[in-house]
Amino acid sequence: MTIALTAVDEPDKPVLANLVQFYQYDFSEIRDLELTRHGTFTYRYLDPYFTEDAREAYFITVDGELAGFAMARHDADEDGSWNVAEFFVVRRHRRRGVARDAARQLFSKHPGPWTLSFDHGNPAAAALWRSVAGSVATGTVTESDRYPPDTDVAITRLRFHVAGGA
Repeated sequence: MTIALTAVDEPDKPVLANLVQFYQYDFSEIRDLELTRHGTFTYRYLDPYFTEDAREAYFITVDGELAGFAMARHDADEDGSWNVAEFFVVRRHRRRGVARDAARQLFSKHPGPWTLSFDHGNPAAAALWRSVAGSVATGTVTESDRYPPDTDVAITRLRFHVAGGA
């Protein structure tokens, strides 16, 4: 099984937008996401991934077949870390190591500090991200919890440092 990350270019923006709908559909089980009157979910951050240098979007493929996406942003104003903004693997490819491999590839693109957050209501994400961060981190992985009203939902934020060749 060959897992790859491929940069999403402007002509592929509609494909990414479609995948974001599946991602938000899955998230609607744990977050209060509502459909628009058109039967879609609203995601207001898509355009910046095609207009801002500090944001990157990738398709995740398995043996050349589309299997999800990863979106990251560089928080230069905050602490200089890269942040996993959104990450999604379609159900068919879950629990096969696809997310783990794709995440490791994402982290290796930008050695240095990284952050990511996961909802307390998403135990599968908690297990995945703690495991992957622990496997790529040089040094400790720090965790901090945030709760409403500081955030929309209760989350855990991981901070860690990735050496080259994660």
